[in-house]
Amino acid sequence: MGANRLKEYFDFSKKERTGIITLFVLLIIIWKLPQLISPPAHFDQQDFELFKTQVAQLKQPENRKENAGSAYSEKNHQTQISTAKHQADSEVFYFDPNTASQQEWKQLGIEDKTIYTIQRFKNKGGKFYKAEDIGRIYGLRKKDYNRLLPYVRIIHSNALIEKPIEKSVAFLSKVQKESPEKVEINSADTSALIALPGIGSKLAARIIKFREKLGGFYDVKQVAEVYGLADSVFAKINSRLQCNPLLIKQININTISFEELKAHPYIKYQLANIVIQYRNQHGNFQSPEDIKHIQLITDDVFKKILPYLIVN
Repeated sequence: MGANRLKEYFDFSKKERTGIITLFVLLIIIWKLPQLISPPAHFDQQDFELFKTQVAQLKQPENRKENAGSAYSEKNHQTQISTAKHQADSEVFYFDPNTASQQEWKQLGIEDKTIYTIQRFKNKGGKFYKAEDIGRIYGLRKKDYNRLLPYVRIIHSNALIEKPIEKSVAFLSKVQKESPEKVEINSADTSALIALPGIGSKLAARIIKFREKLGGFYDVKQVAEVYGLADSVFAKINSRLQCNPLLIKQININTISFEELKAHPYIKYQLANIVIQYRNQHGNFQSPEDIKHIQLITDDVFKKILPYLIVN
């Protein structure tokens, strides 16, 4: 009798059985749903965002150029203030470097220490014989040279022509070497670096190795980035370092290969890959500043790599 009652208790109609099975399936789906929609354990959100950015660059070149150009106009304002502060009130006009006064050099946007070098050169009898000779002025930055070169007008006199140009060139070289305690970091060898306080043979070798990877220094402060160079040591040698940015080996971003580009300490693999992809997609860069169209290049990165870039 009890067995019959138990059988009756578990005896379901067809409609009831269908409902039970449906409910059971729904419970399984609800239980498994979080596992189906959650990202896998190895999912890297940062890599995914980078992938979306690269896809957006390739699919919307015109929008990207417009937005990047607008962002560059706004963000580059502060960079221009910090990197060209000495030219804030400068102007360009035709001038003769043999007769230009200190005030005129200042109006042209030249720094005081460079003006001092020019005046010493002229006081010792040095002369400029052609416009390109201003490029031999120690401390004159490359961008200042390019900016002023079209405005140089040298008025030749008999006395000027009679003096051989070699004397002026020799004196310019002498001005560069007049302070032996200073070390020019783009041309110094290991022995010159070892002579600095706190620099041994290992650190000297590291400085030169870092310089070669960079292609040269455009600022003395870059030496502080050398691996193993303590801040206290850099503070000791900072005043004894000089930098001639004209000695920098620049990178042609229209022809350089991915392997060569990624070897640069300021660019490396990820940024090199994006630069090459952008070049393949849009063709050659018209100017080094065009690299700012790549959204992943921040103002800080742009400021660091710009001195190393050319397009010709």
